[in-house]
Amino acid sequence: MKRETFDLIEKAEHIELAARAMKAMAHPLRLKILCVLGGSEVSVQDIVDAVGTSQSNISQHLAILRDKGVLRARKDANRVYYRVGDERTLQLLGMMREVYCSEPLP
Repeated sequence: MKRETFDLIEKAEHIELAARAMKAMAHPLRLKILCVLGGSEVSVQDIVDAVGTSQSNISQHLAILRDKGVLRARKDANRVYYRVGDERTLQLLGMMREVYCSEPLP
């Protein structure tokens, strides 16, 4: 095994952080929310409109993503805006899009 792999495995806090984030993202609706957000900051109502489910359902999933450190929230008057909290999450979403959303080779 390469030395770089050992270096990654030895950093338990990195493993825990990655596992928490991936577990939070593993639900189809939460993954859809992340795709809607992309690199933008989006209001809860705009997320509800894009995803197509109830505001209470979206709010529950947003809370999970926020509590696990995947999303950050900002309140402006009576609106709450969400964005992805870590650039690495956007990189991961991009890789997943490449792998799962492209046409398979013949």
